Amino acid sequence: MLTSYPSQLPPLYDTAPYIVVGSGIAGLAMALELSKHQRVILITKSSVNESNTTYAQGGIASALDLHDSPELHYQDTMMAGAGLCDPEAVLALVYDGPERVRHLIDIGVPFDRDSENNLSLTREAAHSRRRILHANGDATGRAITQTLIRLVVNSPQITVYENHFGLGLATVNGRCCGLVALFQNEPRLFLSSVVALCTGGLGQIYGSTTNPPIATGDGMALAYLAGARLKDLEFVQFHPTALALPPAPPFLISETVRGEGAILLNGKGHRFMPEYHPLAELAPRDIVARGIFAEIQKGNQPVYLDLSKIPPATVRSRFPNIYETCLRYRLDISANPIPVAPAAHYVMGGVETDLFGRTAVPGLFAAGETACTGVHGANRLASNSLLEGLVFGGRAADYLKEQPITIPEISEEIQIHYPPRYTEYADMAKDYRRLRELTDNFLGIVRNATGLSRAKEQLESISAAVGPFAWDPAYFELQNMFLLASLMFDAALTRTESRGGHYRDDYPPPQSHWRKHLVFHQSTKEVIG
Repeated sequence: MLTSYPSQLPPLYDTAPYIVVGSGIAGLAMALELSKHQRVILITKSSVNESNTTYAQGGIASALDLHDSPELHYQDTMMAGAGLCDPEAVLALVYDGPERVRHLIDIGVPFDRDSENNLSLTREAAHSRRRILHANGDATGRAITQTLIRLVVNSPQITVYENHFGLGLATVNGRCCGLVALFQNEPRLFLSSVVALCTGGLGQIYGSTTNPPIATGDGMALAYLAGARLKDLEFVQFHPTALALPPAPPFLISETVRGEGAILLNGKGHRFMPEYHPLAELAPRDIVARGIFAEIQKGNQPVYLDLSKIPPATVRSRFPNIYETCLRYRLDISANPIPVAPAAHYVMGGVETDLFGRTAVPGLFAAGETACTGVHGANRLASNSLLEGLVFGGRAADYLKEQPITIPEISEEIQIHYPPRYTEYADMAKDYRRLRELTDNFLGIVRNATGLSRAKEQLESISAAVGPFAWDPAYFELQNMFLLASLMFDAALTRTESRGGHYRDDYPPPQSHWRKHLVFHQSTKEVIG
């Protein structure tokens, strides 16, 4: 057991021009594109098959239909973002998107097609057109990652390191030059010319989340500790319809179920969403989530997703993953409504980047949910997440292929940015539980100054660890979550308005003077925009 981080560098294990951390759509797409130019190290904390992308059900949005256009996709994205989208980033998303999605088709992603072999497109909330491509019904993310992974593992230019937990970025003279990763509780040093963080979101900060266990915000914490800027952390998207059938986990019930005609009923059998928004069940996610939350608070629970307007055979064929999962918990969704409740799903904020993935730290890039490109604003449009990872992972790779490569030599000038320690190693289970209680109760769908202040004080009251620790990835995941939760509470308390995924019942309307962004940089906070 150790009491402090060692002063000497860990053993050098491997070097390559590029290091990509994470095996979701952004990381896989970036690694494949970079491998056409130089060797790539792909590092992932679990199996290469495990990522948020793998669990994505609904699909990937792209204006490919004759009755659609990038301009319409742009308008829908801007509307959903509640006034905080970056127009240039959204333009890059919707105009680059179709070509990059066609490339997925070309490399063999088996998107579903109709009887005439046309792409089978569906519609989701806040989309004005049917533009969502899906694969194997409701297993789109898995189909995409399996195709990309097959190409990655067969590439002689890509070396994959599974079960390697990214512990701290390495810098030399302020430039990122690699990272330290833990493998079997031993630190290893990897050096490169560039590090790209594609490590996904932070949903595990919450007790109820649709995210897999790996989503602990590690990439955001790594970047912040090395000097990058974190932006828009107060904007968390709660998916309206997660399975609420204990002891089943809060399994995601895809938005496409509502897109195909399912409606929401409260415990009294009343369809309530038309009272909250003209688009009813197809309103933006934040509005639907708050509508369900309000019905639960009124005592009109449980809330059900009623699929009776969809033919049973269609339910089974169109949503096989959801159907089989619910059936394991003795719920036949082709014949019975689904009990649902909101759950933490996606964070709009993350590591601030430009349109090519560059961060405030030279040599450090980010893409996917880890990054904050500005495309989502205060509330992400459904099925834009896979597209963002694909587009901006590809844009970063295209940029990097034109840049010079410089891999540093081992020297005393290399600095490792290890995470601070907030909790005792011996108290991990208790501290994890305390963290999730605070976020669930005070950083959820509805917030206010009283709860946020109380939670922030309680979080800060946990004394910094001074005892020994082990090189245990689970321990450092918890430290990263404490760091990010502290910043999120600060951001939510500072933004005295309601907008998109951030709703305060003490400041319910949006305020024009708050069409700005909160940015954190190494313990400083600023308002920009």
